[in-house]
Amino acid sequence: MSTINIPSATEEIVSNSLDYTLFSWSKQSGLSPIAVKYAKGVYLYDYDDRKYIDFSSGLMNVNIGHGDRRITDAVIKQMQEVSYVTPSCITKVRGELGKKLAEICPGNLNKAFFTLCGATSIENGIKLARHYTGRHKILTRYQSYHGSSYGAISAGGDPRKHAVDSQQAPNFIHFDLPNRYRWEYGEENLLKESIASLERMIAYEGESNIAAILLEGESGTSGCLQYPDGFMKAVRAICNKYGILLIIDEVMSGFGRTGKWFGFEHHGIIPDMIAMAKGLTCGYLPFGCLMVSDTIAEKYNDTMLPLGLTYSAHPVSCAAALETLNIYETDALIENAARMGRFMDEQVAQLKLKHPSIGDWRNKGLLGCIELVKDRYTREPLAPFNAKPHEMAVMNKVAARIRQLGMYTFVRWNFIFIAPPLTVTKEEILEGLAIISKSIEIADESIATS
Repeated sequence: MSTINIPSATEEIVSNSLDYTLFSWSKQSGLSPIAVKYAKGVYLYDYDDRKYIDFSSGLMNVNIGHGDRRITDAVIKQMQEVSYVTPSCITKVRGELGKKLAEICPGNLNKAFFTLCGATSIENGIKLARHYTGRHKILTRYQSYHGSSYGAISAGGDPRKHAVDSQQAPNFIHFDLPNRYRWEYGEENLLKESIASLERMIAYEGESNIAAILLEGESGTSGCLQYPDGFMKAVRAICNKYGILLIIDEVMSGFGRTGKWFGFEHHGIIPDMIAMAKGLTCGYLPFGCLMVSDTIAEKYNDTMLPLGLTYSAHPVSCAAALETLNIYETDALIENAARMGRFMDEQVAQLKLKHPSIGDWRNKGLLGCIELVKDRYTREPLAPFNAKPHEMAVMNKVAARIRQLGMYTFVRWNFIFIAPPLTVTKEEILEGLAIISKSIEIADESIATS
């Protein structure tokens, strides 16, 4: 008599997603996703009641931690009043959120255009910069990421754009910044060369053609690459000199992630526009914002603003965002991010003494990554930039061990990202770093036998 195998609840959940949905940035066969049943604080729980510590806050966005009922309550309350109005209508929460963001943002960044996500914030920032200045070129950095939509992926300097290079949007010019970790010519020359090369690029492209320079507040998935000291101030001065707008992408580094409201605040500058998303609602609902200076907004008092989205200023997302901002302040999460960031630095310094494969640790607040190398003297990476599958053998083993030991985090090339929710405690940091330390033993063994 034949036996009928009935799939478990977990198997059915996984197979439904694998069979009927597509996964981002992945070869679709051979995937083994975590089937998350619920989440709380810094932990994810699967359908087999296994716990994973979330050391990358989802995609560096769940800053307030998982499962906060205050967001749920705010969303329910708003939906009981009204779930949607056209953007030409207004709701109470729209104005309250705009006012709150104006209070948080420095300078005269007082006007909010609400979007759907980080990419749509970037897209609208680019469009507005071109329309406002009458210029067409946008300068951006290699080894940066600004989203996957048509314009945003062309703006980014991440190799994920290579697959669609033949369809890329025009008039994006990329420049390179020396990698501080691998710079050999003295700290005093790092800023000098960085600014000189940017000035040359502007001269070559024609300053009267350049609408904006687009930079991340702090580097994210490219490896938390740090700007030379004084670079952002010099860029702000260059923009002022040539009438170029400065757009700062705070989608990942914003809302307390770096220990300040925004990453650019570590550099003593004020941009002309800020692109926001992720930490604005912490992933509880999709939402974004382009914050614009009064100087730019004034032009559109008597000129049509050429921006529009069906779901702009969506009232339910506005409610989630407003409550999220309240939570940052009520729970002192930004202060905790700065404090736990310093503790993280101390603990990773201890790991570096233990593990010869740790080459560098780059961190700002709770946005950091460990870079693994084959040799600390030569600084040869354990997996190269844009590594091919066969070059990822060791790092894939490290990533597998991390998950096996009960952690979810972002591993890319030779980087292990560490960006837990801003609610994280010292005990949770030690728990997570113990898992990473055990996993890095694989890298240590590989360089010892090579």
